[in-house]
Amino acid sequence: MSAVTTGRGPHDAAAEPAGKIVLQANKIVMRFGGLVAVDNVDFEVREGEIVGLIGPNGAGKTTFFNCLTGMYKPTSGTVTFFGQVLPPKPRAVVKAGMARTFQNIRLFGNMTALENVMVGRYCRTSSGAITSILRGPKYQREERESRDRAQELLDFVGLGKSAELLARNLPYGDQRRLEIARALATDPKVLLLDEPTAGMNPLETQQTSELVFKIRDQGLAVVVIEHDMRFIFGLCDRVLCLVRGAALVWGTPAQVQSDPRVIEAYIGGAETDDEEDA
Repeated sequence: MSAVTTGRGPHDAAAEPAGKIVLQANKIVMRFGGLVAVDNVDFEVREGEIVGLIGPNGAGKTTFFNCLTGMYKPTSGTVTFFGQVLPPKPRAVVKAGMARTFQNIRLFGNMTALENVMVGRYCRTSSGAITSILRGPKYQREERESRDRAQELLDFVGLGKSAELLARNLPYGDQRRLEIARALATDPKVLLLDEPTAGMNPLETQQTSELVFKIRDQGLAVVVIEHDMRFIFGLCDRVLCLVRGAALVWGTPAQVQSDPRVIEAYIGGAETDDEEDA
């Protein structure tokens, strides 16, 4: 498994992780009846870091993401964000400053690209129901600010000229970038991407890699689930490999891709899918 070079790669792989811990999972367990989908996993993300999460199908990756982002309440263990324990509620997680995308595209197809990004922005507005219905001055100001910010983010991800196109009419790769723009509209400190290059051609994958570096350069930490090993090892500062819900290897890309246990997990270990391909 060889890494791809982009010219804007991860931090020095030989250096110890710098910056304070912004996201930490401690002994996370997630059971579905008799199935242990996540088994006692520890995990951390530091400021300005890109962290990868890999593993065969059924390894528990998406389930673990769901625990981090409040979609699931872990059976046991805690998730802390900037030192504070997060409640297992997606709305609270987003307001705290963590945003995510999903494996399967979840756009509003009959809304424009601009409107899709504005939806993400509304968690940062405060107009009440009456003000919104009456379209009072505060509502109009926040709506104008949301529109302007949405356009900025479309420009940032390379979709500025597609603002008025319906989301369902965008090419597949552009729909993926639109989802990232919508997540960024929530003003996150940590962005989690679930298989952002799934179904992409090599050029689109390269563009996604450059976009993730741009996001990192804006001061965000990024966590990425991906099956494309070239993409992951050329992108990330550290990588966690899960197998059967448990942490197998945790280290730099060089350490992980050369570990014989990782090679065995991908070449010699056929896994059964758990919930949602996790």
